[in-house]
Amino acid sequence: MTDALSGSLHEGLHAALPEAPPAIRDAVLDWLDRFSATVREVDYRAAYPFWHPRILAFGTVQAVVEGLAPFRDRQWESVWPRTSGFGFRLDAARVLAAADGSLAVAIAPFDSTGYAPDGAPFDRPGRTTLVLMPNPDAAGELWLAVHSHMSLARGVPADSHGNRAVKAR
Repeated sequence: MTDALSGSLHEGLHAALPEAPPAIRDAVLDWLDRFSATVREVDYRAAYPFWHPRILAFGTVQAVVEGLAPFRDRQWESVWPRTSGFGFRLDAARVLAAADGSLAVAIAPFDSTGYAPDGAPFDRPGRTTLVLMPNPDAAGELWLAVHSHMSLARGVPADSHGNRAVKAR
């Protein structure tokens, strides 16, 4: 029996992934780093420019939502004020890109701290896939995320009970 992936139709699957060129990789890693700061600061207003207004997103316990306001209301509101220390692990991030630079994909683990009902902190690692496009507005962010999937690592409690103030809506 022939393996379906060994046929000539799938030989291209053994080629290298479309790793982003250095300029795109650096820009996307910078995006991840600066966006992480908005999460740590619980600053929704500062985070808006990173996202396409019609973002498609989902997470560990969140169904697909479309639009920045539903994304904020259903994802950010239930996580950012209740956790702390969020940051992407840039050393482990991968950035892929279309050959023409019209699309980039970031795959990155993240770390954060969650809080049990009694206030005890716990490690809250997870992973993210983001799809980004160049921003047509030259005055804004260089890249806009058009899709986000953030999920927690297996066995990590989805609920966190921190209570930090939102800096800006």
